[in-house]
Amino acid sequence: MASKRRVADEPVTSILADGDIPVSSNGGGFSGDDEVLAALGYKSEFKREFSLFTTFCVSFAVLGLLPSFASTLYYGMGYAGTAGMTWGWVVAMVGIQSVACSMAELCSSMPTSGGLYYASAVLAPPGWGPFAAWITGWSNWLGQVTAAPSVNYGTAAMILAAASIQNQDYVPTNYQTFLLTVFIMLLHGIMSSLPTKSLAQINTVGSTFNILALIVVLVLIPAGTDRPSRGLPRFTPSSEVWGTIYEGTSFPPGISVLMSFVAVIWTMSGYDSPFHLAEECSNANIASPRAIVLTSAVGGTFGWFLQLVVAYTVVDINEVLESELGQPFAAYLIQCMPTKMVLTILTLTIIAGFSMGQGCMIAASRVTFAYARDDCFPGSWWIKRINPTTKTPVNAVWFNCIIGILSLLLIFGGELAVGALFSIGAIAAFVAFTTPIFIRVFFVGTRFRPGPWHLGRASIPIGTTASAFVALMVPILCFPSVTSPDLTLEDMNWTCLVYGGPMFLITVWWLVSARKWFKGPKVNVEHLMLGEEGTVFHETRGGVEVLFHCYWRPGQAVRCTTIVTQWQQQQKGANYESS
Repeated sequence: MASKRRVADEPVTSILADGDIPVSSNGGGFSGDDEVLAALGYKSEFKREFSLFTTFCVSFAVLGLLPSFASTLYYGMGYAGTAGMTWGWVVAMVGIQSVACSMAELCSSMPTSGGLYYASAVLAPPGWGPFAAWITGWSNWLGQVTAAPSVNYGTAAMILAAASIQNQDYVPTNYQTFLLTVFIMLLHGIMSSLPTKSLAQINTVGSTFNILALIVVLVLIPAGTDRPSRGLPRFTPSSEVWGTIYEGTSFPPGISVLMSFVAVIWTMSGYDSPFHLAEECSNANIASPRAIVLTSAVGGTFGWFLQLVVAYTVVDINEVLESELGQPFAAYLIQCMPTKMVLTILTLTIIAGFSMGQGCMIAASRVTFAYARDDCFPGSWWIKRINPTTKTPVNAVWFNCIIGILSLLLIFGGELAVGALFSIGAIAAFVAFTTPIFIRVFFVGTRFRPGPWHLGRASIPIGTTASAFVALMVPILCFPSVTSPDLTLEDMNWTCLVYGGPMFLITVWWLVSARKWFKGPKVNVEHLMLGEEGTVFHETRGGVEVLFHCYWRPGQAVRCTTIVTQWQQQQKGANYESS
């Protein structure tokens, strides 16, 4: 007599209630990752050639601490000075790490390319799923599609700043910055169209260089500073570094420090990449969340060290912000380093920035593909095509590339106008990050079905902290640096318009049209993420064990799902019982 075995005991990675196994529609064997993806409603279309390490490499490349810091120094140092860079970074990281941990928990439960968008749809209260997915998806896409242009703009500005250092008569123009940034965008578009295996290899090299370059710079700046030859102490006294808040805004010091968080948030917003690469990662519902937390923790720690090094060696903040070089990081280096050392550090930062922009474009293309797969965009039929040769979403890559190039026209609006790209990246990403977390904490509660990586009892407190942090920061990031009557068009913070305008139109689109046809992610198998009440019945039909999972919500009719799998058919000798 065959021994009794529970389905939940079988070696199949699954988040289904009671260990249910999704239907194998092609009659072939499913890997554990394919089972999970099928349970979430999608078939596997990518080769799973990313591991925990290579996924971390992509996300760390997207994080790009060195080029991110260089690109956002104008905001991090300019709003609150060294105080915002030192203890301000630590305060911000508490909220950021809370968001990362809560996101990782969602990723373990729902490892799809759609990620946050899928989670919002599944976790939302009955009837609100499509709208939650719509807002989350578009906000996330706005953050993703502006990431590569903003990174590449910073890289182009550093290249031209290096040229200015070599030739002091040369002053970069907006036109030259625009053309160089577009050229970098096109290069990244070509590189991002390569097969997954090549992308993994390229990003492994790029991320390794990012880490090494960061370590080299952390050593070079304090070791090579020539402040003593300029009649200054080697390092600024700690009391001045930690205790003096630079008056970079017209707001009280506390608000100025909060405003400086735009640099921290934008720098640290790349840790969601493992979520979007989950369909290309093996053992995704464990490796991907680990990569998220690892990226945030490692990035936050090394980023703080970089902030400290710069805070202790900067000479004059005003000169850094107002330099004709057009790149504050280059202006800072000139204040405290010999020329050859400045060019060496800029070269390392430029190469790291190029790698970061490449990672951003890859991550954005996966998000666009996932949303197009559910017909979110006009022309989704073309965007969601997988290239038959590379097995990657090449059309999505070039769709994003074109949108990114158009957004770079903000360069001609001046420093604050193009700065909106950075603020959009911060706000759009964190709104998308936190929407499913907020729903999970305040609407789902204990009914949430976690994956194998979860926070346990700390899930709700950490999720609440993450939600509160983002709720505080969204309006803060829209504040202008000056207040009325000194506020002018040139000093205006255009984030509320550049982000709020498209989101307003997207909401109107929903009310007028999209609510009639957009139903959210296409879920082919009920995975009971919300934990509806139910039970499992089973019987034998033709020698095959058939499971009937019947479930319901209050006020709704009973629904039953029949689960029969090819794997079960191969195990006819076993007798299964429900849990």
